[in-house]
Amino acid sequence: MKLLRVSASPHLYTEDTTRVLMLDVIIALCPALIWGVFLFGLRALSLTLVCVLSCVVFEALYNKLLKRPVPVKDLSAVVTGILLAFTLPPSLPYAMAVVGAFFAIVIVKGLFGGLGKNIVNPALAARIFLFISFPTDMTTYTAAGTRLSVLGEIPADAITSATPLTTLKTGLLPNETTLNLLFGSRAGCLGEVSALLLLAGGLYLIVRRTIDFRIPLSCLVTTAALCYFFPQGGADPLSFMVAELLSGGLILGAVFMATDYVTSPASSAGRIVYGVGIGALTVFIRFFGGYPEGVSFAILIMNLFVYYLDRYTRPKPFGKGGSKQHEEKQKA
Repeated sequence: MKLLRVSASPHLYTEDTTRVLMLDVIIALCPALIWGVFLFGLRALSLTLVCVLSCVVFEALYNKLLKRPVPVKDLSAVVTGILLAFTLPPSLPYAMAVVGAFFAIVIVKGLFGGLGKNIVNPALAARIFLFISFPTDMTTYTAAGTRLSVLGEIPADAITSATPLTTLKTGLLPNETTLNLLFGSRAGCLGEVSALLLLAGGLYLIVRRTIDFRIPLSCLVTTAALCYFFPQGGADPLSFMVAELLSGGLILGAVFMATDYVTSPASSAGRIVYGVGIGALTVFIRFFGGYPEGVSFAILIMNLFVYYLDRYTRPKPFGKGGSKQHEEKQKA
């Protein structure tokens, strides 16, 4: 007679390790990265490599210093580095990118206990830190189609501060067509230039069940609805809505930043509320704030409410409240 073995939970095993999930995210980001290199030259690739290598080195050194296991093989630092690079202008000096990587890995992630314990998204927090510390460099963009060399100086005629979001901030629609906004023939950060490729990467992650569709969908739908019903500057509602959706880092944030496992809710209802909050805050900051973009601030703010969303939207345990409901039925 074969004996049954009784053991503690969990009893289900899966191949979806942290490394596998992070590898899926890297694959999903590759099309947008390749397009960024095509659009801005090898400088985009070198900036991404600097961010990735800096994140990996800082994570290894920090854990070595604290005599902890070095979790570099889980690829989480690599993903943080790529996402950080996607939030930066391609012309940003490498030294500033290294500072951003240090802030993301050591300050935001390491000091809070490492992977799984940070309360906000490391890449976004680093972007805001760099934006506050180096505002001029973080708002100096390269004109679309300018091939930047790895080490050469940035040509003066290649520098522009005009992005679709800055135009929208003035109450006017950007000159770019919808196709330009979709395919990325415009100035902006590395991860803002191709909405279509970012959406394709997001679809890949949804199909692979690496991310839940509820967060990006609720975020984008909320943003679309608010922009359609409250267009700025007397613009056509549909044109204004499309321009707001495809400009800036909204899609990058909704698909790749807001869906971070550590800093997003675990419950389905919480994820919907979380996405709606990000979309609403993004529109509010874009319309009434001092900055053209608002998605980074919106995600970081909603990160701080994840604990409460999980607490008040978690499903009721099976059987809880059953006897009380039965008593009420009996009384009726």
